[in-house]
Amino acid sequence: MKLSRLAMTLASAALLFASAAIAADANKATFRIDQKVTVDGKTIDSGKYTAEWAGEGSNVQVTLHHGKETIATFAARINQEPTPNPDDAIGTTDGPDGSKQLTAIYPGGKRLSIQLGNSSAGAADASSPSR
Repeated sequence: MKLSRLAMTLASAALLFASAAIAADANKATFRIDQKVTVDGKTIDSGKYTAEWAGEGSNVQVTLHHGKETIATFAARINQEPTPNPDDAIGTTDGPDGSKQLTAIYPGGKRLSIQLGNSSAGAADASSPSR
Protein backbone atom coordinates (compact mmCIF):
# COMPACT_ATOMS: atom_id res chain seq x y z
CA MET A 1 0.00 0.00 0.00
CA LYS A 2 2.73 2.47 0.99
CA LEU A 3 4.78 1.38 -2.00
CA SER A 4 1.93 2.08 -4.45
CA ARG A 5 1.36 5.51 -2.87
CA LEU A 6 5.07 6.29 -3.25
CA ALA A 7 5.01 5.11 -6.87
CA MET A 8 1.96 7.31 -7.58
CA THR A 9 3.68 10.34 -6.00
CA LEU A 10 6.84 9.78 -8.04
CA ALA A 11 4.83 9.35 -11.25
CA SER A 12 2.93 12.58 -10.56
CA ALA A 13 6.16 14.47 -9.90
CA ALA A 14 7.70 13.13 -13.12
CA LEU A 15 4.63 14.22 -15.10
CA LEU A 16 4.76 17.69 -13.54
CA PHE A 17 8.44 18.14 -14.42
CA ALA A 18 7.91 16.84 -17.96
CA SER A 19 5.04 19.27 -18.59
CA ALA A 20 7.13 22.16 -17.22
CA ALA A 21 9.96 21.25 -19.62
CA ILE A 22 7.56 21.14 -22.57
CA ALA A 23 6.08 24.52 -21.61
CA ALA A 24 9.56 26.04 -21.35
CA ASP A 25 10.41 24.86 -24.88
CA ALA A 26 7.17 26.42 -26.15
CA ASN A 27 8.48 29.86 -25.16
CA LYS A 28 11.87 29.48 -26.79
CA ALA A 29 13.14 29.55 -30.36
CA THR A 30 16.61 29.06 -31.79
CA PHE A 31 17.42 30.73 -35.10
CA ARG A 32 20.31 31.94 -37.23
CA ILE A 33 21.04 35.52 -38.30
CA ASP A 34 23.15 35.79 -41.46
CA GLN A 35 23.95 39.52 -41.39
CA LYS A 36 24.84 42.28 -38.93
CA VAL A 37 21.72 43.87 -37.45
CA THR A 38 20.92 46.32 -34.68
CA VAL A 39 18.54 45.36 -31.89
CA ASP A 40 17.86 47.30 -28.71
CA GLY A 41 20.58 49.77 -29.72
CA LYS A 42 23.25 47.06 -30.03
CA THR A 43 24.83 45.78 -33.24
CA ILE A 44 24.94 42.01 -33.31
CA ASP A 45 26.94 39.82 -35.65
CA SER A 46 25.72 36.87 -37.65
CA GLY A 47 25.40 33.62 -35.74
CA LYS A 48 23.06 31.32 -33.87
CA TYR A 49 20.77 32.98 -31.32
CA THR A 50 18.05 31.91 -28.91
CA ALA A 51 14.98 33.99 -28.13
CA GLU A 52 13.08 33.28 -24.90
CA TRP A 53 9.89 35.11 -24.05
CA ALA A 54 7.57 35.56 -21.10
CA GLY A 55 4.24 37.29 -20.77
CA GLU A 56 0.52 36.84 -21.06
CA GLY A 57 -1.10 36.58 -24.46
CA SER A 58 0.73 37.71 -27.55
CA ASN A 59 2.51 40.74 -26.00
CA VAL A 60 5.71 39.46 -24.43
CA GLN A 61 9.17 40.42 -23.17
CA VAL A 62 11.89 38.70 -25.23
CA THR A 63 15.43 37.98 -24.10
CA LEU A 64 17.92 37.34 -26.90
CA HIS A 65 20.87 35.05 -26.11
CA HIS A 66 24.04 34.19 -28.02
CA GLY A 67 25.32 31.08 -26.28
CA LYS A 68 25.04 31.85 -22.56
CA GLU A 69 25.41 35.62 -23.07
CA THR A 70 22.31 37.82 -22.91
CA ILE A 71 22.45 40.16 -25.90
CA ALA A 72 19.25 42.18 -25.59
CA THR A 73 15.85 42.35 -23.94
CA PHE A 74 12.91 43.95 -25.72
CA ALA A 75 9.13 44.06 -26.01
CA ALA A 76 7.61 42.06 -28.84
CA ARG A 77 4.46 40.47 -30.15
CA ILE A 78 4.20 36.73 -30.88
CA ASN A 79 2.11 36.04 -33.97
CA GLN A 80 0.88 32.58 -34.91
CA GLU A 81 1.59 31.76 -38.57
CA PRO A 82 -0.64 29.48 -40.71
CA THR A 83 2.28 27.25 -41.70
CA PRO A 84 5.72 26.56 -40.24
CA ASN A 85 8.52 28.86 -41.41
CA PRO A 86 10.58 26.84 -43.93
CA ASP A 87 13.90 28.38 -42.80
CA ASP A 88 15.23 30.85 -40.27
CA ALA A 89 14.59 34.41 -41.41
CA ILE A 90 14.52 37.93 -40.05
CA GLY A 91 12.76 41.13 -40.98
CA THR A 92 14.77 44.35 -41.10
CA THR A 93 14.35 47.99 -41.91
CA ASP A 94 17.00 50.58 -42.71
CA GLY A 95 18.06 52.65 -39.70
CA PRO A 96 18.83 56.37 -39.90
CA ASP A 97 22.56 55.62 -39.99
CA GLY A 98 22.23 53.02 -42.77
CA SER A 99 22.36 50.03 -40.42
CA LYS A 100 19.80 47.22 -40.56
CA GLN A 101 17.34 47.38 -37.66
CA LEU A 102 15.83 44.03 -36.60
CA THR A 103 12.03 44.16 -36.80
CA ALA A 104 10.98 40.50 -36.86
CA ILE A 105 12.26 36.97 -36.27
CA TYR A 106 10.90 33.94 -38.15
CA PRO A 107 12.38 30.77 -36.55
CA GLY A 108 12.63 27.88 -39.03
CA GLY A 109 10.25 24.99 -38.39
CA LYS A 110 8.03 27.02 -36.04
CA ARG A 111 4.56 28.37 -36.71
CA LEU A 112 5.25 31.76 -35.17
CA SER A 113 6.90 35.08 -35.77
CA ILE A 114 8.33 37.50 -33.23
CA GLN A 115 7.49 41.10 -34.14
CA LEU A 116 9.71 43.54 -32.21
CA GLY A 117 8.30 46.53 -30.34
CA ASN A 118 4.77 45.16 -29.79
CA SER A 119 4.05 46.06 -33.39
CA SER A 120 1.20 44.42 -35.19
CA ALA A 121 1.95 42.16 -38.14
CA GLY A 122 1.16 44.93 -40.60
CA ALA A 123 3.41 47.46 -38.89
CA ALA A 124 6.52 45.78 -40.28
CA ASP A 125 5.55 46.59 -43.88
CA ALA A 126 8.81 48.47 -44.43
CA SER A 127 10.77 45.44 -43.32
CA SER A 128 11.52 42.61 -45.64
CA PRO A 129 12.14 39.08 -44.44
CA SER A 130 15.56 37.84 -45.46
CA ARG A 131 15.12 34.15 -46.07
